Amino acid sequence: MHVLFVHKNFPAQFGHVAQWLVEKHQWKATYISELPNAQFGGLKRIHYKPLGGAREETHFCARSFENYVAHSQGVHHALKRLPDIRPDLVVGHSGFGSTAFLPELYDCPIINYFEWFYHPRGTDMDFRPEFPPTDLAMLRARARNAMLLLDLNTCAAGYSPTEWQRSQFPKEYLPKIQTAFDGIDTGAWARQAQPKRSVAGRLIPDGARVVTYVSRGFEAMRGFDIFMRVAKKIAAERRDTVFIIVGQDRVCYGNDTVHTGGMTLKEQILAHGGFDPARFIFPGLLPTAELINVLSLSDLHIYLTVPFVLSWSLINALACGCTVLASDTPPVREVITHGHNGLLAGFSDEASLLCESLKVLDAPQNYRVLGQAGRATVEERYSNDVCLPRLKELFQRVAHR
Repeated sequence: MHVLFVHKNFPAQFGHVAQWLVEKHQWKATYISELPNAQFGGLKRIHYKPLGGAREETHFCARSFENYVAHSQGVHHALKRLPDIRPDLVVGHSGFGSTAFLPELYDCPIINYFEWFYHPRGTDMDFRPEFPPTDLAMLRARARNAMLLLDLNTCAAGYSPTEWQRSQFPKEYLPKIQTAFDGIDTGAWARQAQPKRSVAGRLIPDGARVVTYVSRGFEAMRGFDIFMRVAKKIAAERRDTVFIIVGQDRVCYGNDTVHTGGMTLKEQILAHGGFDPARFIFPGLLPTAELINVLSLSDLHIYLTVPFVLSWSLINALACGCTVLASDTPPVREVITHGHNGLLAGFSDEASLLCESLKVLDAPQNYRVLGQAGRATVEERYSNDVCLPRLKELFQRVAHR
């Protein structure tokens, strides 16, 4: 069977799926993205370029849709010039709208990956009253669903990585969407018995307690400011603690800059002082092997999120056997049960976050059992060994319908 995967990035949610289908099951897979043409064994990657897109004069609420259309036409244009590509199934990320025009090229089913449906109230946008959305941002939330609704109508089936994320979509479309996590390689994402005690050229002293935090961007939706305030208090209580904070100083989601006076959240927080640069390490984004090393050093991993898309970093930390302290929010509760495979505290409850953190750091060995249970959770529910066969079954069922 020939599957065409469509995503602006690579490998994203589909790269490892495509390679597994090619290498283990001898399927044919083509991957189209904004990256240059390339060949990865039996997987062929094709480049597309968005045609057009939103400009400054485009209405704020329509910019996302205009960009979606630009990507959709770019995909259509690139594939139309390649008549030898005749897929039996198309699989694409609905968040970028890139499959919207493919029914005009191919008489085959489309499966869309549905990651998030936008709501102006009750989820991510209004969860933090200290970071209120603008009126226009609230209006845009509804408009951003336009391409998602088009894909929901067009696709033969869809899947969402968690049950809670699936539940955010309109009830009338839920029968089309099943819950299916992307899967992670638990062979690679595993705790190292003797990790290197250095990160980005910085030596971690023997005997130091290590607290880790990982987020693609240092932003309010991932509780970066709350983490830093709690970390500052931990540092004052325990002089033996080192903090390794992985990610970039940018906003991936939300509207932080509206409230920070043009500064980044990290700049605003560090401007208040009290953070010893010898104990707060910011290595930037790390390659997989180096991130696994960091998580293997961790005595406590803190993960915070508003009600929004669940981060891969949480599953990665659990796979590495970290003792995880996470926000008691809906996406997290689907994965972590307090006291069983991790610890939970209120997203904004800095006192509870501090209290739980100090308990772990006082006796990390007493909490290793939580990390072991977290690893077991990933192996049972989120590993490639479990998730990839389920995706293959979905693809086969829809293609042969």
